[in-house]
Amino acid sequence: MMALHQQQAVSEPTGGLMPSGPTYHRQVEARQRRGRIWAIIFQAALVSGVIALCALIFNIVNQSFGYVAIVNNIDPAELAVDGTPLNALPKEQLVEILEANVSAGLMRRYAHDVPFAERSREDIHGLILERVVEPQVQATWGLFDSVFARGSVMAEAEERFPGSDVYFRSWLTTSFISNSQSSEPLRAGVRTAILGSLWVVAITILFSFPIGVGAAIYLEEYAHRERPLNRLIQTNINNLAGVPSIIYGMLGLAIFVRVLEAFTSGAFLGVGDQSTANGRTIISAGMTLGLLILPLIIINGQEAIRAVPSSLRQAGFGLGATHWQVIWHHVLPSAMPGILTGTILAISRAIGETAPLVVVGASTFIALDPSGPFSKFTVLPIQIYQWTSRPQDEFRNLAAAAILVLLILLLTLNASAVLLRNQFNRRQANA
Repeated sequence: MMALHQQQAVSEPTGGLMPSGPTYHRQVEARQRRGRIWAIIFQAALVSGVIALCALIFNIVNQSFGYVAIVNNIDPAELAVDGTPLNALPKEQLVEILEANVSAGLMRRYAHDVPFAERSREDIHGLILERVVEPQVQATWGLFDSVFARGSVMAEAEERFPGSDVYFRSWLTTSFISNSQSSEPLRAGVRTAILGSLWVVAITILFSFPIGVGAAIYLEEYAHRERPLNRLIQTNINNLAGVPSIIYGMLGLAIFVRVLEAFTSGAFLGVGDQSTANGRTIISAGMTLGLLILPLIIINGQEAIRAVPSSLRQAGFGLGATHWQVIWHHVLPSAMPGILTGTILAISRAIGETAPLVVVGASTFIALDPSGPFSKFTVLPIQIYQWTSRPQDEFRNLAAAAILVLLILLLTLNASAVLLRNQFNRRQANA
């Protein structure tokens, strides 16, 4: 009887809650099967994301390099002097060639900008290529076709553009980074857009970081969460983090461009040209993007401050430190790595924004470098958008090269912030 009772206890649920015997094993196998299915789904999602990222990078790199078919208005061989090719001629003979092939008015303009005596030989050679040789892109091919279908590319170029020069070109070059915008793809560059992006990001950080960290300190260290006003502020901050960026662009247009036009145009200091800038300047763009990322910095700052152990605060109070001394000497140094991590993510979002800057007044074509916060501007995302909207294929190659420049700039800024964060971590560890 005792053995039969023990056997029933093993095969029947205990108290009707814990299954045993075959029922238990079936349930365990079902749970493990569901776990394997979800693991496969998650792995498939990861693989899909990696494939999409690789396809994006491949498409960008494929358009940044490849063969180009170019037809010159004048063959450089015709400009040779006594058998010496154009690229080997001295500076004096290059100036003579330039005078013989361009108008007198254009020569006076060049001399007015920079006298020929002060120009380098490479500069004058570039002017001859631009104004005399006048190369025109006829067709471009991607990196994949240029490497794996080179014969077909050459045959197509010979058939469609007989007599053209076909050579392998990298659209991402030092001249591409150092040149300003141009309507000619072979002379176009992103220098103006890079400088504009750096100016805008700098003002965005200077505007949003102190305000965001200060708001996070107040909400976590001073504000009473049970008060209705503080709860309302916290709820609105959380909601503002998800507002579409175009809404911030409209806010920036209404406040910074129109209401504060005398400030953002620089007219109040006499440093801006109000008739041309009209408030659509770098400082308006930077403050607009600062409003965009401000909720993100506040929320991440709160999380970082909240993660600081309470024992650290109590130890400071126990030694007689004031509330602000505890915050400044203990809480902020401990929370700074987390705050910088949130700031990195926020700046990464801001540097790629386009819609708010279009509303605020970023120029799609501008050849003048920004000289200060009250200058007209363009940024890399706007420049990429402008090139992709052009009908010529070669401008899409320029857009792909500009995307690589934007990624390099973004990674550089992020790496700098990561190094700064690691420096705070080391200081905290050695303290």
